[in-house]
Amino acid sequence: MTDTAKTPADFWFDPLCPWAWMTSRWMLEVEKVRPVEVRWHVMSLAVLNEPKLDELPEQYQEMMRGPAWGPVRVCIAAADKHGDEVLGPLYTALGTRFHNQGLERNRETIVAALEEVGLPAELADAADTDTYDDLLRASHKVGIDLVGQDVGTPVIAVPGSDGEQIAFFGPVVTPAPKGDEAAKLWDGTLMVASIPGFYEIKRTRTVGPIFD
Repeated sequence: MTDTAKTPADFWFDPLCPWAWMTSRWMLEVEKVRPVEVRWHVMSLAVLNEPKLDELPEQYQEMMRGPAWGPVRVCIAAADKHGDEVLGPLYTALGTRFHNQGLERNRETIVAALEEVGLPAELADAADTDTYDDLLRASHKVGIDLVGQDVGTPVIAVPGSDGEQIAFFGPVVTPAPKGDEAAKLWDGTLMVASIPGFYEIKRTRTVGPIFD
């Protein structure tokens, strides 16, 4: 299967979100079992929650006002300076540290992730500046405009039968399916997302993210 024959799947993520992390690991598995190529993009929980920030629990407000900005700013700065192709490896390096290893979401952890994927450590400086916020908001807007404001991260968009992108939030799943299970979930997700008028299937989560 050549790259040109693969279906592009655009994936918007915020590296802080554990559920987006689970979905992203599933998408890497989907690449192995279906002719799909994931194209990574940045969205921001901080930007998403701005209109309703005062309605959120106080602890979550504090995160959205401060710590939530750093990792996405670093990701968007890396993409701006070194190309979008660095986003996948950088997301993996950051997410592994944040979620699987439970490390602090601080400069030291971000620098280690940058260095792992061969990016300059000074990109971590972007975490504490709004220099790249216009680019961050633009990337976020592309994804959220496809799926609507009333969702979270991740957002996935694929070409529909008419060539227009079909976008959806999720799927939210834990642990990340592998092999045939990953393929079945992908096929089913595309099927329901392609039905005109379909919006949501949901049930209460009874377990947290299971990182493996």
